[in-house]
Amino acid sequence: MRSRSSRFSRRARFLIGLVGIVALSAPKRAQAQACCAGGSVITPGRLSLHDDALVGIQAKAGLVAGSYDVSGRFLGQGSGDSELDLEQDLFGALRVLHRGQVALLVPLVETRRTASQPAPVSQMGGGIGDVNASIRYDFVRAGESRVLPGIALLAGVTFPSGRAPEQATPPLEADATGIGAFQFNAALALEQIIGPWLVNATGIVAKRTEHGGETLGTQVTFLAAGAYTFPNDASAALSASYAFESDATSSGADVPNSGKSVTTVTLSGLWPLTDEWRVIVGLYMNPPIHSLGTNQPAVMGATLTAIVSWM
Repeated sequence: MRSRSSRFSRRARFLIGLVGIVALSAPKRAQAQACCAGGSVITPGRLSLHDDALVGIQAKAGLVAGSYDVSGRFLGQGSGDSELDLEQDLFGALRVLHRGQVALLVPLVETRRTASQPAPVSQMGGGIGDVNASIRYDFVRAGESRVLPGIALLAGVTFPSGRAPEQATPPLEADATGIGAFQFNAALALEQIIGPWLVNATGIVAKRTEHGGETLGTQVTFLAAGAYTFPNDASAALSASYAFESDATSSGADVPNSGKSVTTVTLSGLWPLTDEWRVIVGLYMNPPIHSLGTNQPAVMGATLTAIVSWM
């Protein structure tokens, strides 16, 4: 079994198409609202337009509903089999060079698994997961140009600070919390304000280092999202992603049928408690439908995030 950290756990974004000319006549106040609140509900750890720093905590709970096999068929959990995934992420971000920001995320991961074959057994474990550090630079901000969308480049590294699967305790490896390798990420994000809407499209490429004689395949993720901002700065977003990776390699040779893919859909909402404090709730799922994943578990769950920021 693989740790949850090795899965595609990134939240998805679904692009809501609207007529672009609406943005040309939208009030500046509405544009600022959409950029700030809309961006925050899509990516909670990202600084809003007027934020200089933030810290937050996110709690996640996910239940495995089944899995996709190598051919993409969805298979429900067997009788007596179950998995509950919990995670608490502590994160922070700091603005640098006016248009840039750096961020750090430290996860705590817990898993409870139960299996009925060959004999009934259950196991729970956890610990610190793989820590991630990232940077973002916005060359063009959303709404800044009537012609160009917002353009940002992102880069990050995930450190193998968690417990790798081969170090986990048999028989269910529930105390695995990491993939055991460094992961390097690069991304391009495009977004634009259209009246009270913020639309976002992001592409991410991830490469992992060799670990234990094996190297996981290159991972590619396509994200899209649409967020609507209300007059009180509350915001709601619908999002979707599709992530896939090529076959792993072992001793320089491909491992047949080891590639993975998964689709994730998320509905989230942001509520501003004060100018500094905001709360975000989300519901996410890997739809239990054939052909929407391969070699991956299908999870459905919820998130709760609290953030405090400084200007």
